Amino acid sequence: QVQLVESGGGLVQPGGSLRLSCAASGSIVTINTMAWYRQALGKQRELVADITVGGNTNYVDSVKGRFTVSRDNAKNTVYLQMNSLKPEDTAVYYCNADIVYRSGTLYYRKGYWGQGTQVTVSS
Repeated sequence: QVQLVESGGGLVQPGGSLRLSCAASGSIVTINTMAWYRQALGKQRELVADITVGGNTNYVDSVKGRFTVSRDNAKNTVYLQMNSLKPEDTAVYYCNADIVYRSGTLYYRKGYWGQGTQVTVSS
């Protein structure tokens, strides 16, 4: 039906940059809010940033001014540009999307999660 596939994680030195991507595929009718979450070892998953279909964005205070969330509605893809990375940004990053999809003649709305991608910030 619907799948979210993430890419772009890895190991980076403090102060470096990474760009995460998350592409949605399947019988998608529309995608509402798209978001990035992260979960560090031993901690709860937290919202990092989200973006509405109209482009309005929201960030957790700890990443404001460093991270930028964007989306390409034609490609059903959301991005997270991460600059000035810090060791405390180390976590598994997950994308989430509020998706309306079609199954036969019926329409459904459901929140989907990507598989997660590891971001490690270390020297």
